[in-house]
Amino acid sequence: MRPSAAPIVIAPWPVPVASALRRVLAKGYGAKDFMADALAGVVVGIVALPLSMALAIAVGVAPEHGLYTAIIAGTIVALLGGSKFQVTGPTAAFVVILAPVATRFGIEGLLTAGVLAGLLLIAMGLARIGNLIEFIPYPVTTGFTSGIATVIATLQIKDALGLETAKLPEHFVEKVSALWAARGTAHGADCLAFAATFALLLGLPRVLKSFPAPLVAISLVAVAATLAPRFVPGFSVATIGTRFHAVVAGKVVAGIPGALPPFGVPWGARGLSFSDVRELTSAAFAIAMLGAIESLLSAVVADGMTNTKHDPNAELVALGVGNVVAPFFGGIAATGALARTATNIRAGARSPFAAVIHSAVVLLAILAFAPLVAFIPMASLAALLVLVAWNMSEARNFVGIARVAPKSDVLVLVTCYLLTVFFDMVLAVSIGFVLAALLFMRRMAEITESHVTLDTKDEDGEPIPVPEGVLLYEINGPLFFGAAQRAMSALANRRDASRVVVLHLGGVPTIDVTGLVALENAIGAVVRQKKSVVIAGPLPKPRAIFDKANLKERFPGLVVTDGLEVALETAKKLADNR
Repeated sequence: MRPSAAPIVIAPWPVPVASALRRVLAKGYGAKDFMADALAGVVVGIVALPLSMALAIAVGVAPEHGLYTAIIAGTIVALLGGSKFQVTGPTAAFVVILAPVATRFGIEGLLTAGVLAGLLLIAMGLARIGNLIEFIPYPVTTGFTSGIATVIATLQIKDALGLETAKLPEHFVEKVSALWAARGTAHGADCLAFAATFALLLGLPRVLKSFPAPLVAISLVAVAATLAPRFVPGFSVATIGTRFHAVVAGKVVAGIPGALPPFGVPWGARGLSFSDVRELTSAAFAIAMLGAIESLLSAVVADGMTNTKHDPNAELVALGVGNVVAPFFGGIAATGALARTATNIRAGARSPFAAVIHSAVVLLAILAFAPLVAFIPMASLAALLVLVAWNMSEARNFVGIARVAPKSDVLVLVTCYLLTVFFDMVLAVSIGFVLAALLFMRRMAEITESHVTLDTKDEDGEPIPVPEGVLLYEINGPLFFGAAQRAMSALANRRDASRVVVLHLGGVPTIDVTGLVALENAIGAVVRQKKSVVIAGPLPKPRAIFDKANLKERFPGLVVTDGLEVALETAKKLADNR
């Protein structure tokens, strides 16, 4: 074997690096691995090229900003992140959040919000809250994801039909009204370009198995649109070149600049004031939350496809660093891209280096093919985003949840969807999460049962009679703030001829302070009825709450036992002596 083919094995690095990269290099990384990563990186880079431009345009900024995002953030997160196969860049989910920011604050405000979001993501990762993302209920994520897809698809109507409108308003209803008002300006050539691209995007994957269909589809339509005026006089479509212009070396060029991402302060020459930070904080929080959710969900899907395990906190820190650095080079907010990550895995990626190569491919395309990008029809990019929105909508899952899920889950799903479409994603996730939590607490409260029983059974299933004059009150389920009051109030309000009450807590796995207070109130009510109280264990966790409560000191005569049989024997003696 040639020396170059030997695997590279390194000792532990003296500086902290991403766990995913460290694991790869520790196991050995050879020439075959690099060739596999290079092939996968080229495929993903080709997919990311038109998509990054389309997403930047959907946000309301020049297409090169999406490319800069894929280059800078894509490289940084791949090298520092906790996922082995994650591909990072601009994503469709961010359009809903970033478009209003770009409308209100311009490109400088958009880039500054990205920096602030990056700092929040770093803090989230260092605080090790990456694992908490898994507690977001599925109806919440499906609801706001479907809502985002609806908004994205709606935004493409303008370019798909070639409508002549002013800058679209910030809110959804106003956007739809503006598009409807401009319906008479629809342009047939743009409609044809949209339909042709969309048809190719649907049909080519069945024929082209190993080459990205978006690049072929958009390239074919771009060539056809460029040649069509020679055969059809008056035929014209809006293109990147007619819509956007850039300055390179003092010259105005159509489309994107064929140069390296330029370095500059995101907030521009006017500086960054506290009032700017205050105004952008809510947007930055929204970007950080959505970025964390989408990136970690993408990493979870990648783990399922490859039987690997990502480090969520390392991924958040890396994502934060990428979002802090990218705006200094013109990049907008970035997160893990599920479709590109899945493409990366299917193309045979073996390490984070595949994502780095994807970024290098995008950079090479800018430097070598920038003039050709100007010929891409805007309607073709709209068709690509409509397809992305459809895939993102999870329509089947949405309908499936609405059809078979409990009404409470359907309520959460529809609420998140409507709030995302008509208001914003942060409000949707916040209200959806709170609503889901309240419904969960109600379900848990329903699980907790409390009842009086005349006989019970021991550990072997043998019946244990309840002595005369003894009331056995059993509680099964967690005794927490959602269930405690209902479980204990029945005992506190009960009036009967019993002389001793046995509280059986053996079926209570956990208790919180609200449950303890409810228990204390119930014991106090029983004691005021001149009855004795015996608590039968095993006591629920955390036991420390019971130890600190000093129940025996507060209620003289209270007896606490470790088991039900001992508790009933003790209760019988107390009843006989009263």
